[in-house]
Amino acid sequence: MSLPELLSGGGLMLWLILLCSAVSVAVFIERVLHCHRSQINSTEFLNGVRTVLKRNNVVEALSICDATHGPVARLVKTAILNRDHGRERVREALEEAGLAEVPQLERRLNLLATIAQLAPLMGLLGTVLGFIRTFMQMQNDGLHAHVGQLSNGVWQALICTAAGLAVAIPAHAGYNYLVSRINSIVLDMERAATEVVNIVTEGAPSKET
Repeated sequence: MSLPELLSGGGLMLWLILLCSAVSVAVFIERVLHCHRSQINSTEFLNGVRTVLKRNNVVEALSICDATHGPVARLVKTAILNRDHGRERVREALEEAGLAEVPQLERRLNLLATIAQLAPLMGLLGTVLGFIRTFMQMQNDGLHAHVGQLSNGVWQALICTAAGLAVAIPAHAGYNYLVSRINSIVLDMERAATEVVNIVTEGAPSKET
């Protein structure tokens, strides 16, 4: 059976499943690119910032943060801007900034997870509709029912089932992959936040907020 025949035989539910597939692919690619831009070599970046701050060149340190993509750079910039308010204030500012960064990393992940869960259910609905179509045809034609006429409903059932699973499996795998990447970035943020507190408060007395 050719592709046009598969598309026409799958019925309306197949087109909805294909639409979900296109959305999931677009979300996955966008999130992968976002994670790639967000993850940097935090150790090398922090060493560079530390070297600049040891020369008391705050402007250059802020410029380095602005020129570097990702949440780690934004956290470091927050710490530098609050360096004169004491260690506790720096920690509070980093915690607030981190809470604002995580939702940006997790953006649209729920959509991908929803598609992974709904795709097989949509395939199952298409399967049920296909069998309903088959039995209605059998009821209408009675003993005169032709196998060729009944096969359309069976094809719709099988095609929708296969399409739903074909969309759900990679969507679920993509979701888990993105969650792993985001967890890695969050871990880098936590490590960088701990280290940058020491960097920006070196030699400075602790102040109470």
